[in-house]
Amino acid sequence: MSKNFTRYAFTDSVKKAQVRYGTRDSYARMEQAGDQYRLTARETGFIQARDSFYMATIGENGWPYVQFRGGEKGFLRVIDDTVIGYADFRGNGQYISTGNIEANRKTSLILMDYPNQQRLKIWAEASIAEAADDAMLREQLEVAGYAGQIERLVVLKVQAFDWNCPRHITPRYTPEEIHELAGEAPGRHD
Repeated sequence: MSKNFTRYAFTDSVKKAQVRYGTRDSYARMEQAGDQYRLTARETGFIQARDSFYMATIGENGWPYVQFRGGEKGFLRVIDDTVIGYADFRGNGQYISTGNIEANRKTSLILMDYPNQQRLKIWAEASIAEAADDAMLREQLEVAGYAGQIERLVVLKVQAFDWNCPRHITPRYTPEEIHELAGEAPGRHD
């Protein structure tokens, strides 16, 4: 069974740091909160509105690796209330995240909404299927009209999530968001 994110994030060394810096009491109360791993309408809408996210994996050498993933809005799909996934397109051929997931399924995702200063953190167990081996999953994760070659399908079983503090998130805007804020029609702007 999945648990409250504090069971993954608050290791003994983290708790010692919280004691040292005076935040342990409030976070001890947070640890008593119920489990939070089933995605609600709030998380689902947020996830499916993103055009990018950051994913951390761990190599066999114990070193973390963080990769940026980008695509069309909604390329990260909610399959059900505990599973998300995406089609992994052919890239530079390093396969660092792929190899790391095959060695250690633990992943963390950070999804950002810079204009609204929101951040969702997700802890997940990842698995990879070859695109040619699972037609039904491929159909669920395909991005209509995208010309990239799908190689793999990445499925992430949500273990926990947390909405993070908006403090220190610098608002950033895509060109489309800038034009929308300016009241301009969508399309090409020079």
